[in-house]
Amino acid sequence: MSSSAVEYFSLVNLTRGCTLANRVRKAQNFWERAKGLMGRSSLEEGEGLLIEPCNWIHTLGMAFPIDVLYLDDELAVTHVCYPLCPNRLGPLIRRAHSVLELPAGTIVRSGTKIGDRLSQRDPVGEERSIEATS
Repeated sequence: MSSSAVEYFSLVNLTRGCTLANRVRKAQNFWERAKGLMGRSSLEEGEGLLIEPCNWIHTLGMAFPIDVLYLDDELAVTHVCYPLCPNRLGPLIRRAHSVLELPAGTIVRSGTKIGDRLSQRDPVGEERSIEATS
């Protein structure tokens, strides 16, 4: 696999027993974190973007609303924001370590709440660490 290949993984809500997204991409560097989902026309069901490190986001320049989960370093949900409409500022959550951006409606459908624990899985269901690779 080339170094430019995008790796996807799943994020599962262990507390609720459901998959939040099965095609999650991690923003790997400063530029990917800064761009986020800007320039996209939509975020399809099952897709997600994990931004790490991150404790604040915006939807300036975006064309669609998103659901947002703020996570601590153990993947526990510390704050939820849904839907976050285009051209808005999300809250700054100081205790957050990362932010998961999901299609609008995902949080309500899954019943995800503050305190829920998530787990990262590779596409075939194997659990793996969410730590950044060097």
